[in-house]
Amino acid sequence: MHSIGWLAVLGLIVVMPAHAPAQTGGAFAPVTDAMLDAPDPADWPTWRRTANGWGYSPLDQIDRENVADLRLVWSRALGAGAQAATPLVYDGVLYMPNPEDVIQAIDAATGDLLWEHRRSLPEDVREFVRLNSTNRNVAIYDNLIIDTSTDDFIFALDAATGRQVWETQILDYKTQPAHQTSGPIIAGGKVVSGRGCMPQAGPEACVVTAHEPRTGRELWRTHLIPRPGEPGYDTWGDVPYEDRRHVGAWMVPSYDSELNLVYVGTSVTSPAPKFMLGGVDNQHLYHNSTLALNADTGEIVWYYQHLNDHWDLDHPFERILVDTAVAPDSGAVSWINPRLLPGERRKVVTGIPGKTGVVYTLDRETGEFLWATPTTTQNVISSIDGATGEVTANSELVFTGGGQQVTVCPTYHGGKNWEAGAYSPLTNTMFFPLRNTCGRMLASGEGSDTDISIELYSLVVRHQLTPGMDDLGLVRAISVETGETRWTYEQRSATMSLATTGGGLVFGGDVNGRFRALDQDAGAVLWEINLGSPVSGFPMTYAVDGRQYVAVSTGVSGDSQVFSLLTPELRPSLGNNLFVFALP
Repeated sequence: MHSIGWLAVLGLIVVMPAHAPAQTGGAFAPVTDAMLDAPDPADWPTWRRTANGWGYSPLDQIDRENVADLRLVWSRALGAGAQAATPLVYDGVLYMPNPEDVIQAIDAATGDLLWEHRRSLPEDVREFVRLNSTNRNVAIYDNLIIDTSTDDFIFALDAATGRQVWETQILDYKTQPAHQTSGPIIAGGKVVSGRGCMPQAGPEACVVTAHEPRTGRELWRTHLIPRPGEPGYDTWGDVPYEDRRHVGAWMVPSYDSELNLVYVGTSVTSPAPKFMLGGVDNQHLYHNSTLALNADTGEIVWYYQHLNDHWDLDHPFERILVDTAVAPDSGAVSWINPRLLPGERRKVVTGIPGKTGVVYTLDRETGEFLWATPTTTQNVISSIDGATGEVTANSELVFTGGGQQVTVCPTYHGGKNWEAGAYSPLTNTMFFPLRNTCGRMLASGEGSDTDISIELYSLVVRHQLTPGMDDLGLVRAISVETGETRWTYEQRSATMSLATTGGGLVFGGDVNGRFRALDQDAGAVLWEINLGSPVSGFPMTYAVDGRQYVAVSTGVSGDSQVFSLLTPELRPSLGNNLFVFALP
């Protein structure tokens, strides 16, 4: 059994604050597909507010002229563990995922707790699922809050009370362990989720699944490592099927309701160096790829492989879906499809999908390569064939035997990592948190049993700043249409996730605890506050009773710990907290 926390134990469903959110004052208004496609401007009802991955809110009460007046209006401590969460807000209630499968419903205007759900986890779960306790996001649909769990279930709670409505096992964590550090999205009335499969689980754990939201019944299951007889099976060469491991989808998908396609990004293999896995010339599908899945069936409609990886440079991050003119500037963009007619309108999937920090823009109907360009120093990609999109890796860095060492830029913490960029329709510009990193990498199958990088990827890494760089962090604004960089903001500390608003602002934080608002047009800092601890959560904004709020959470993540070592003079604290700001 799974409890719903101390409020339920006491027999109390809700503590009514002075301001009563709409759904506690009356019947809960069920969330529909139409509401998710075109959310009320006051709400933030999915991971990046909309399933197209924008991270954009049209709210404009807080703007360039008044953002300097922002004040803290409430805060709340979060549970212990790795913290990198995104709140959802719907109809005046904020739903906050905490580490270790704790979910809270909070009055979004006052910060008062309405209910809390604490999932009872098996005592031995960490013996099998060895990665951290992060819970990045939840989904809302109908009258349910839906999440994935550490013990490899998916479950739903009544959004008004926190009572569990259903749970469905996806995998057996003892025999097929997978880390579900990110939750689901709703795609065409289905609950779609991915996960990172642990090496000991074998290929059957590397799946994206869809469930019926009201009952939890599984609807489809797509394998990210092709099974015998499926297209792509032969791309692993002679490696036995049971030894094909670790191609996960551990970040959150995007969804196009018009095309009914789910866009999923995938991770690397284990081990990462391909000489240990059947040979360096094999593709090992579908690692480091974008997959477009039919939302009704899970069928792979198309795929594009961004990099045949040897260095743990995952590509599972946010996919941004935009309808745009496509006119890449040859002076700013490294690789361009020669068939492009400059300025033609396309439905694209774009952004920085992987740790290399390379922007890729693809046609999201067909997967056709359109253009790509680096945003930070990278030396792993030598070239991309514009006509075919085929990526050629730097042969000088490809391991061919154990004990070899190479210097790779960026390191496997990115470049770009899971911390999300954002898009603004105001100027057709995307904004990314980036890092200047490199790493001295050694290919080795030997090491401590507690060293995850050796155990999972057979790599030993010494991280460093990119030679010649003093600033670790930057934010880069890039035109979706032309690929040109519109501005760059640089700083000593590593930058974290971003969000954009109709007020012309980019909100984001850093590992040193600073949370700030940048001008979308110029990159100037318009407001800044020291929150004390790494700004590890995803910022967002919402409104209650006509008042706009900005929320973000702090805490510790694996990335923030590593990046802190590269800037030892910066010493933030390590508190897990949620902060909410508004104008006076």
